[in-house]
Amino acid sequence: MVIPTTFSEDLYLDTDLSRYLYNTYAKDLPIIDYHCHLQAREIYENKQFEDIGQMWLAGDHYKWRAMRTFGIEETYITGSASYEEKFYKFAAIVPYLIGNPLYIWCALELKRYFDIDEMLCSENAKRIYAETKALIQSNRITPRWCMEKSNVALVCTTEDPIDNLSYHKQLLGKTKTKVLTAFRPDQAMFCERTGFASYLKKLEEVSTLPISKFSDVVQALETRLIFFKSLGTTVSDDGIPYFQYVEVDEAEVEAVFSNALAGKPLTSREIDVYRTAFLSEMGRLYHKHGFVMQLHVGTYLDANTSKVAAIGQSTGFDCTDDRSSVHSIGLLLDRLTKANTLPKTILYPLDISKIETFAVLAAGFCDSEAKAKVQLGAPWWFNDQVYGMEHQFESVSNLYPLSLGVGMLTDSRSFLSYPRHELYRRLLCRYLAKLVERGEYFGGESYLKEIIEQLCVKNVKEYFGFQV
Repeated sequence: MVIPTTFSEDLYLDTDLSRYLYNTYAKDLPIIDYHCHLQAREIYENKQFEDIGQMWLAGDHYKWRAMRTFGIEETYITGSASYEEKFYKFAAIVPYLIGNPLYIWCALELKRYFDIDEMLCSENAKRIYAETKALIQSNRITPRWCMEKSNVALVCTTEDPIDNLSYHKQLLGKTKTKVLTAFRPDQAMFCERTGFASYLKKLEEVSTLPISKFSDVVQALETRLIFFKSLGTTVSDDGIPYFQYVEVDEAEVEAVFSNALAGKPLTSREIDVYRTAFLSEMGRLYHKHGFVMQLHVGTYLDANTSKVAAIGQSTGFDCTDDRSSVHSIGLLLDRLTKANTLPKTILYPLDISKIETFAVLAAGFCDSEAKAKVQLGAPWWFNDQVYGMEHQFESVSNLYPLSLGVGMLTDSRSFLSYPRHELYRRLLCRYLAKLVERGEYFGGESYLKEIIEQLCVKNVKEYFGFQV
């Protein structure tokens, strides 16, 4: 038995038809990455990367989590060690990441950006470090180089309403990849946090509107939403770590807001009251101004509180939660529907056991206002790997038309993460080929071509109104 030692271009394409569909129709399509966490400043400055250690380990919490599971000291993860030292530590664990998406992601990134098709390990780490560093220098590899190399037509970063979007303004018309943003008002929703009042002061300043009650918050956010829209934004992004819908009235909401503004401890009921009112109002504003509402549901933030206190938030200590019910999200959608203010909505359940039930929920709120008005989002965060994608193809397509989706995203802070779109396209073509080979689809090649193009590019452009 011969065990392969190099990357195969037939990755996941295990039949003639899957290879044909991918290589003929999917492979060369442009990428529209409508949800990521890249920094517009880095795109604008376009500085050459130092080395692959910086490119891989400067902000990738997926890799940080994996390194911690192997007992690697934090100094080589988020600490003071050089990126070269961090790279060698990471290289040592790569052979043992068998079955983990990091193994395939790294293989694809080495192949696509550096034409290296061997597995990274301790034995070749110094040589690969030197080879990649030489290529970074000779090709002047920068953020924009990575996006152009990957045929990225458009990216949407994610910014807070108080952001002045100065870098987005300066990038307008200056790059081959169109750079937009998404409106993320989470900080105005987390009324229970200690920094809530100080955040509202900043919102007050940028909106030039006084804020003393909840209705003022809504008005200030609408002002910022209009500002974001003026720069081409049609995307919102609401993170919902936990949500319990409750029926609320204006007086109760204002009472809760008053307590939150004063820094008083809030009960669970009060938090639920505020979040229900907040998400309802944001949904109304998104509908009014033609934004897509993206609801990322079910994160368990800052699980390891001592590590978060020592290292910081968004450093690999967030987890999946199962407390946010499909029923509560359904009640929110129903409230907006009854008020005729339900915007186009994408639901991203992080709890993979609820994907099917959220798909059923989404179908229940579709109407003639838009195709796939409410739909299930791409396999997100911990689900953006082979099992998560295949699970969604196999199970969700039974409950919601797969062909109406808006495709894949990176949800990444790395400029090397675009092969995740390639992974999605390979698995999609394998799934479609299986349906044909099992006799479950006999619509001919032209329809398969159209479905692949819709899922990779056309649907997302139409749904968000992107002009690319």
